[in-house]
Amino acid sequence: MENNNRNRERENNTDNDFSIGEILLRVIITAIVVAIAAFFTPGFTIDGLWSLLLAAVIIGVLDYLIQKFTGVDATPFGRGFTGFLVSAIILYVTKFIVPGFSISMWGAIIGALVIGIIDAVMPGRAM
Repeated sequence: MENNNRNRERENNTDNDFSIGEILLRVIITAIVVAIAAFFTPGFTIDGLWSLLLAAVIIGVLDYLIQKFTGVDATPFGRGFTGFLVSAIILYVTKFIVPGFSISMWGAIIGALVIGIIDAVMPGRAM
């Protein structure tokens, strides 16, 4: 009886955990989407590959923390206007954490829109 409870707890814990492969894939997809958004968005620049990869990690961590503590899905079209604003705020806050990542307030808003469009077209979850 006790072993069954332990097995159920392990199964429940593994459902919420990410594997290393999933984390790396998510960082790479986020980096690609952010690079495309930076290319198409005025007021949004990234200075190099390391800044792009670090920004993808920071965006992923901020998205995870916001979703875990507030329950708000930070994809631009995930929760309508709220998700869109949270996505723009995540992009803007990343500016203060990552060197070589520069974005204006309007750039964050337009970038969130571009990321939302890419996220709607591209399979998988970018943010």
